[in-house]
Amino acid sequence: MKKKTKERKKVRKFHVGDLAVYPAHGVGRIEAIESKVVNGEEHDFYIMKVLENDMVIMIPTWNVESVGLRDVISEKEIPQIYEVMQKKRETIVDNQTWNRRYREYMDKIKTGSLYDVAEVFRDLFLLKLSKDLSFGERKLYDTAQVLLVKELSTARDTDEKTILSEIELLFSVPQ
Repeated sequence: MKKKTKERKKVRKFHVGDLAVYPAHGVGRIEAIESKVVNGEEHDFYIMKVLENDMVIMIPTWNVESVGLRDVISEKEIPQIYEVMQKKRETIVDNQTWNRRYREYMDKIKTGSLYDVAEVFRDLFLLKLSKDLSFGERKLYDTAQVLLVKELSTARDTDEKTILSEIELLFSVPQ
């Protein structure tokens, strides 16, 4: 077995047809792997098409880790995501200004972690029950919902309506 040098870390390799998650944009499919010359140097890029909106993103293959490109969560992780949404937030959100909350939530969405996205969705869902969300918070809520539902439906290989119904049930109060 060869030892890895410090400079060459083992980076996840994706193949054409693989599904992957790009932070803040969601689930996409690797459509191609292309070589392009940039600044006189040849580099390989993953060409990824985001499923939600058909946006095409070029990701340098050597830059996968730093941009946060990752595999879709496994179906076994879905209950853990649901647990995150059912947990109570430690700190009270209501006493923060909306722009401070917005920055905090945006930072979490940018991590690319579905657990962080689930926290943002939960906090904004609960907040909107007690007050009107600002325009920015409504957009973040919608973004978190789309990212969450798309990845969970992809992981479970089911339709988005089913996942949305399950999520809504998590927040329903028992009578």
